[in-house]
Amino acid sequence: MATLLSAQGIEARSGGRTLFTGLTFGIEDTERLGLIGPNGAGKSTMLKALAGIGDLSGGTVSMRRGLQVGYVAQDEAFEGDQTVEQALFAALDGTTLDETEKVMHVEIALAQCDFADRNQKAAQLSGGWKKRLAIAQQLLKEPDVLFLDEPTNHLDLQGVEWLEEILENPPFAFVVITHDRYFLENTTTKLMDLNSAYAEGYLSVKGGYSEYLEAKAAYLLAQGRKQDSLESTAKVELAWLRRGARARSTKAKGRIEDAGEVFAELDSVKRRNAEKLAMESGFSASGRQTKELLVAKNLSKTLGGRELFAGLDLTLTPGLKLGLVGLNGSGKTTLLRLLLGTLEADTGTVKRADGLRTVFFSQNRDNLDFNVTLRNALAPASDTISYRNSTIHVTGWAKKFGFREDQLGSKVGTLSGGEQARLAIAKLMLQPADLLVLDEPTNDLDLASLGSLEEGMESFPGALILVSHDRFILDKVCNQVLVLGEGEPTFYADFTQWTEHRRRRTAPTAAPKAPKAAAPSAPVAPLRALSTAERRELSKIEETIHAAEEKVSEIEARMAAPEIATNAAELQRLWAKELPTAKATVERLYARWEELESRK
Repeated sequence: MATLLSAQGIEARSGGRTLFTGLTFGIEDTERLGLIGPNGAGKSTMLKALAGIGDLSGGTVSMRRGLQVGYVAQDEAFEGDQTVEQALFAALDGTTLDETEKVMHVEIALAQCDFADRNQKAAQLSGGWKKRLAIAQQLLKEPDVLFLDEPTNHLDLQGVEWLEEILENPPFAFVVITHDRYFLENTTTKLMDLNSAYAEGYLSVKGGYSEYLEAKAAYLLAQGRKQDSLESTAKVELAWLRRGARARSTKAKGRIEDAGEVFAELDSVKRRNAEKLAMESGFSASGRQTKELLVAKNLSKTLGGRELFAGLDLTLTPGLKLGLVGLNGSGKTTLLRLLLGTLEADTGTVKRADGLRTVFFSQNRDNLDFNVTLRNALAPASDTISYRNSTIHVTGWAKKFGFREDQLGSKVGTLSGGEQARLAIAKLMLQPADLLVLDEPTNDLDLASLGSLEEGMESFPGALILVSHDRFILDKVCNQVLVLGEGEPTFYADFTQWTEHRRRRTAPTAAPKAPKAAAPSAPVAPLRALSTAERRELSKIEETIHAAEEKVSEIEARMAAPEIATNAAELQRLWAKELPTAKATVERLYARWEELESRK
């Protein structure tokens, strides 16, 4: 293994607060590193610094000469009329590839990322497809190390699985910030928990998320025992000091100095053991005993000429934890709006229990005013909060959700995405509810907060509808799953049953026999004339196809080479990933050639 980059004594500060300090580590050429930690720990700051696009308050980051770096930010900004295809070509600007090679690389990217319309405006893509495009742009650069900041945000479940396949065994190293626990388990070989609760400022563990949990538990157990031991020693030293022993001798002076060190270390260990940024409260229930909270019958909705769902029946009862899943654009948010009464269905009825109390978490965090302070957002009228018939000071309530007292005067708009998510949940937990409707509540939350949110949802006695791409939380919390966008709306007993159904449905099957006669074709719309760019594409496409076919031949030759034929892992990678992708590119290019030729 070779070191791609190394960090020496790096530190970062923000607003007078130290995020991390004195960290030293390296990134190897085979590294698949998951970077986790509480919101506000400085993960994004560190990632930008490692990628060479952000500043540090101290320390150095050294890169191997000629290192090719890719970076995918949390949010993607595509402006103007740039199409998907043009955005991909733009990613290759400054490379040494000739035009034919660029075309081939873009075709591979289009096939790899499943873009249906290369001419769609990038700025008009949904959040999930913008994320795919941003990732594809960086992959085109063939980086030695790829840095990804919350790449699963906005991706639907299929998008997350697509990214997992890319990162399962890539030809590059990567560092990813994510709180998707299944994603961490499936893709990473090392985890780094950036957290001041650890003596060195972080905990580094080889292995996936499960190995990390074991190592963290062992560390915390050792820290607890260390605190007990230091407290016992401190009691002895305190008793000695209180006897009034004179510090005239060297031995007595040394003992006083030792006692001071014991107390200082004890304070440090106590502080680290007490560090929690987890939400410690649950959702408030109204106590309603109604058996049927909401009954929807024969719901259907069409938007933009496309039917999202039809014939949908749904009954919500106390204790039901319903996971709502489906591709982006399958109608999940539309269904929520129908159930909430903010949108009318084309057909069907929605009957709600009298006085139904509903709490709604919008993925856009619509219940937040970004211009007020955190204090006013939590307690608009006074310094106290009423929660479950108890009165809590706003400072204590804020601490339950991981906020420091010095943040109470900060504007909501200056908080991080994770902090805003915690604030939105803190406000919702004050409202007694019969029905919780949570639309992507897990985005930006750290692992500790996710665990607390799970506990809050599990313990809520009313009904819950959860829209999320977090497979772990769907699997753990939901006792029923409704799937949209895969034909008729379908209910499953739980998330596992649905994933098993998908696995069986997508398993390879024998190819069907060709029909004896083709079915009558539908009327064909008039062909659109070629644009100038398409004529230029057509003039070069034979050359592009030839290069793509050579790529297939090259992979097949590599597979036949003795050093590869005896390397099972590399042979499997070529057979399962590179060869199918290269062949798909050839087929795609031929289909494109036929399309362009037919419109000449």
